[in-house]
Amino acid sequence: MAQSTSSKAALVLGAGGFIGNHLVTRLKGEGFWVRGVDLKKPDFSTTEADEFVVGDLRDQALCRTVIDREFQEVYQLAADMGGAGFIFSGENDADIMHNSAQINLNVVERCKTHGVGRLFYSSSACIYPEHNQLDPDNPDCSEQSAYPADPDSEYGWEKLFSERLFLSHRRNHGMEVRIARFHNIFGPMGTWQGGREKAPAAMCRKVAETPDGGEIEIWGDGKQTRSFLYIDECLEGVRRLMDSDFMGPVNIGSDEMVTINQLAELAMDAANKKLSIRHIDGPLGVRGRNSDNHLIAEKLGWRPTKPLRDGIAATYAWIDHCVQVAQTSQ
Repeated sequence: MAQSTSSKAALVLGAGGFIGNHLVTRLKGEGFWVRGVDLKKPDFSTTEADEFVVGDLRDQALCRTVIDREFQEVYQLAADMGGAGFIFSGENDADIMHNSAQINLNVVERCKTHGVGRLFYSSSACIYPEHNQLDPDNPDCSEQSAYPADPDSEYGWEKLFSERLFLSHRRNHGMEVRIARFHNIFGPMGTWQGGREKAPAAMCRKVAETPDGGEIEIWGDGKQTRSFLYIDECLEGVRRLMDSDFMGPVNIGSDEMVTINQLAELAMDAANKKLSIRHIDGPLGVRGRNSDNHLIAEKLGWRPTKPLRDGIAATYAWIDHCVQVAQTSQ
């Protein structure tokens, strides 16, 4: 492995994914030497990592190869994941539990053995109990509401297990960990088709593919609520958490809650189209979810502020371009 020329070295696991790729770019802009690791390189851009290792983090030998020095910062974003169609179908539960848990067990063991400066773990809002998210207008996603635990998916259960895995290594082995619970991160250069895309990308794709005056489909009645955080603000929250003395877990998400019908309207506004909506059966997840940002404001003196409308506009422009390119090449 190449040696870094910077005094600051960071390791990004999951660097081929949406958030990981953006994080590599952010860290490079801050002067870090960065090694990225993932099953694949980014789909929509060239990685800016100084070194990119294509490999499977479920493999202990691969972990020994890539965690071979005392990195100042390690970011563990790698996971088997996707949107509602992937997580809530039930068909992928065993893979989600096994693959993500194996990655985290390998990573934490290697970091404990070799030693790292500070380790970030990306958890999820999916860890919150289903019974606190039945009312779409008043969901409770405050950090202390996580227990008694009752996530609505195996993805959420695995994330909760891994939170405890990293926190136990802090208690027993003095590992410096930071944990954030992400709430629906979106933006350009994210998965936008194929079944693993998140709601904002799926909505933008449907609107982009549909002529003005046409019809799009939405799972459920569209009255289920969510909040969505633009990628730039996610990265700002992550970097502030890593630079702080607060370990978390803490929510990193927007508290601008909208219904899925309203999300569709925002995508239509970005496209300057008027479409009708047909509601169909499909996997939904909890009825309501919104980021509670009281703790991050208290501990870090910061909370996200970018309006959802602005983020959707930027994301729609990118996905619309992707759709046009795809249609032209057919």
